[in-house]
Amino acid sequence: MTSPVPSRWLALALVACAALAIASAPWALDAPVLNFVFKPLATLIVIAYAWQRGHNAPVVRRWVLAGLVLSLGGDVALLWPQQGFLPGLVSFLLAHLAYLVAFTRSERLAAWPAAFVGYAAVAGLVLWRRGSLRGEVLALGGALFLASDALLATNKFAGPLPLAGLWILATYWAAQWCIASWLKPR
Repeated sequence: MTSPVPSRWLALALVACAALAIASAPWALDAPVLNFVFKPLATLIVIAYAWQRGHNAPVVRRWVLAGLVLSLGGDVALLWPQQGFLPGLVSFLLAHLAYLVAFTRSERLAAWPAAFVGYAAVAGLVLWRRGSLRGEVLALGGALFLASDALLATNKFAGPLPLAGLWILATYWAAQWCIASWLKPR
């Protein structure tokens, strides 16, 4: 068995890959090849981070990893924005469902009614755990995932947002990292 890669190195690698993927946009470097390489690589780094965690709850770990792999599928599909939009959308929907299954393995879906109502506006609040840093990180991950999806939908259907790629991808990878951080380390 190999020793795990330190979280700080994975976090730095994620930031570097995310920055290069975001910088590939036409308003920055206009280098699509960077997006094709570093967008999936960033998500693979989050998967590597999550892979090292959650061994105390194997069912939850499997569902989180499934959500991350489905997100990777969505990332790859969206590398082709026209042809890949519907497959990417379906992949991300399935990722959301996988996360929902993972999150409800330790708490019932509407454990806190006030949080459930808040989740409709800002995802992740369903799982808010008073006094629990892990619960707060998970809630933040859910909220960031919703923010990323809302920014993506706004940019796609309501009109272009300034620096859309920056905001969409930054919130997306921050969300994925927070969700993976919810899994306990070894």
